[in-house]
Amino acid sequence: LRIASAEAARERLRCAGAELARERHFEDNLLFDDKAGSLRATGTVLRLRRTPRGGVLTFKGPREIEDGVKSREERETLVDNPDEVLAILRKLGYRPLFRYQKYRETWTHRGQEIEVDETPIGAFLEIEGDAEGIHAVAKDLGFSPSDFVTESYVGLFFAGGGQGDMVFPG
Repeated sequence: LRIASAEAARERLRCAGAELARERHFEDNLLFDDKAGSLRATGTVLRLRRTPRGGVLTFKGPREIEDGVKSREERETLVDNPDEVLAILRKLGYRPLFRYQKYRETWTHRGQEIEVDETPIGAFLEIEGDAEGIHAVAKDLGFSPSDFVTESYVGLFFAGGGQGDMVFPG
């Protein structure tokens, strides 16, 4: 869900009774593919995320839209040393394809996780959970399914004329 600002998102979350689960933190993400573009061709994603706590390696399957909600298989694992994982991925033939950054904080409400993301292309609320819970939380926050954004940050970045990587200035 696109929202005017992170503060507007926090205000809606507080009013709905959501609870802060993880403080705001910086995330730096690298998406990978091989020279043939085989991951992109199948709609899958391989991502290495760096956070203040270390790193996370994620595989995402092809996206599907069900009941107005984007869903995809997601498998991830914490990594102690993102630099070594990067080196391993390169040795396996994967290369960084795109880099994007964001500030994120996590809230919970009705058993769902709500991410408040501040990106170089704006602020967003990302509700993660089952379709019924996503719809309920969105309604509690004053949104309807017509407000749902099913495109990825990468897709939004390029659709908005972005070039290169989606990183903060400086």
